[in-house]
Amino acid sequence: MQFELSNKKLNSIKADFELVFVQNKNLKKFDKEKDFFKLNNFQGEGALLDINNRKLFIELKSLSYEDIRLSLCNAYKNLEKLNIKSIKMPSIIGDCTVRSFASLAEGMLFGAYKFDKYKSEKKTSTLKKVIISNEEINGKKINLDEAKLGLKRGQILANATNFTKDIVNEIPEIYTPLKMAEDAQKLAKENKNITCKVYDEKFLAKEKMNAFLAVNRASVHPPRLIHLNYKAKNSKKRIVFVGKGLTYDSGGLSLKPSDFMLTMKADKSGAAAAMGIIKAVSELNLNLEVHCILGATENMIGGNAYKPDDVLISREGVTIEVRNTDAEGRLVLADCLSYAQDLKPDLLIDMATLTGACVVGLGEYTSGIMGNNEELQNEFYLSSKKSGEYTTILHFNPHLKELIKSNIADVSNTASSRYGGAITAGLFLDRFIRKEYKDKWLHLDIAGPAYVEKNWGYSSFGAGGAGVRMCVNFLIHLLKKIK
Repeated sequence: MQFELSNKKLNSIKADFELVFVQNKNLKKFDKEKDFFKLNNFQGEGALLDINNRKLFIELKSLSYEDIRLSLCNAYKNLEKLNIKSIKMPSIIGDCTVRSFASLAEGMLFGAYKFDKYKSEKKTSTLKKVIISNEEINGKKINLDEAKLGLKRGQILANATNFTKDIVNEIPEIYTPLKMAEDAQKLAKENKNITCKVYDEKFLAKEKMNAFLAVNRASVHPPRLIHLNYKAKNSKKRIVFVGKGLTYDSGGLSLKPSDFMLTMKADKSGAAAAMGIIKAVSELNLNLEVHCILGATENMIGGNAYKPDDVLISREGVTIEVRNTDAEGRLVLADCLSYAQDLKPDLLIDMATLTGACVVGLGEYTSGIMGNNEELQNEFYLSSKKSGEYTTILHFNPHLKELIKSNIADVSNTASSRYGGAITAGLFLDRFIRKEYKDKWLHLDIAGPAYVEKNWGYSSFGAGGAGVRMCVNFLIHLLKKIK
C-alpha cells in the first residue's frame, strides 16, 4: 500500500474513489446527499457506498487515534472488492499530527492484512494507493513534516505487527524452533543494523539452562536460544526484551484436552512480538540499544518427557518443583530472563502467552502488565493506551506468593490455588529477577489478544500481533523523556 501526501485541495486530486468522513453522525453538512442518505436509511453509522459518484461515506466517531484506525480499516474493507487502484481523502488530525497520521496508516494496513497462504482461492485487492490532501476535515492546516513522519511511523509499526502476525499464524508443522531461528537470521540479513546469534542445545547445557532444556526434552525438534541485537550510534538506553517462543504446546505429560490444544501454534507470540519490535526499532532508527532474547522450543509428549514431580535446577540456581508440565512457558522464561540480565539492561520486558487465567480475568482483547515498580507500570499503561493496544495493570499481592511455595524445592511451577493464576505466574517469574533489576522489569501477559478466533476491531481472525505497538510506542516515549 502506497501513501501519498498532496498539497492540492481534495477536489483537485484525481483518484478512483473518495473517502468522505461523517463525524459524530452529523449529517447536516451533507445537504446535497440528504435524499440519497434517506433512500439508504443512512444515519451516519457504518459506511455507505455511492457508486455513481465514486464516494464512500464512512463513520468517524471521534478524532481519537483508535477511532481513526477503526474508520480507515472499515473504509478499506468496504472498498477492497471494488476494481479501483486509488482513493483520495482529507487529512484527519486529532491532538497530535504525527500520531493521527500514524493511526491512519495503521488502520488501512491492518484492514488489508490477510493470512491466506493455505487458501486455494486467494482474493486480492487492486487498491494500491491512498492520496491524502493537505485539506483537513475541520479546516485546519497540517504540518507536512509531521504528517510525513506520522505516515512513515504508522507504516513501519503496521508492517512490523503484520510481520509478527504471519509468524504466529504459521502452522506448527512448518514453524519449528529451527524455523524461528531461520527467520531471525533472515531479519538480521535484511536489516544491516540488526545482528543475530543462534545458540543450540549444547550451549543451553553449558549455560545450565536446565528448565528450558527440560521443556524441550520430548520434542524431535531441537531448541534454540536466539539473540537479536540493534545498537544505534548514540544509544541512550539498553532495553532487553524476552519472548516466549513455544512453537507448539501440547501440554506435555499434563496433556491438554484436544479443544485446548487448538490455537497452541500461537504460544510463540511473545517471541514473534520481540522480532516485530526489533524490526520496527531498526527501521525507525531509534537511539537505543535493543536486545531480544527468544526461547524457542516445543512442549511435547514422549518416553523421555519431563514429568510432574521432577525438580529442575534453573540457570539462576533456583530449584523448581514441577507440578504441571503445561506450566512450561514460565520455565523457559526463567532461564531466558536469567540470560537477559547478564546484559545489564536499563529496562527488561518479557512478553508471553503465559496464562489462560489472564484471558479469563481480562477478556480476549487485553494484556496484563505486571512487575514490582508501580510507577513504571503506570507509565507503560498510559503509553499503551495511545498505541491502540488494550492493557491493564495486575498488581502483585505478597500473600499470593504463599501459593507458589514448594515443600521440596525453592518454588513450584504452579500455584496451590486456581485463583489469581495470572499474578502467581508473574510472581513465579519475579523469583528469577535479581534484586538490582526488580524495579526495571515488566512482565506482559499477552495471552488474550495474541490470538483470537474471530475478527475484532481492526484485527482479523487469528494473530493480533500483540505487544509490538505498545512496546515500540513506549520506547519512543522513553526517548522523548530523555530529551
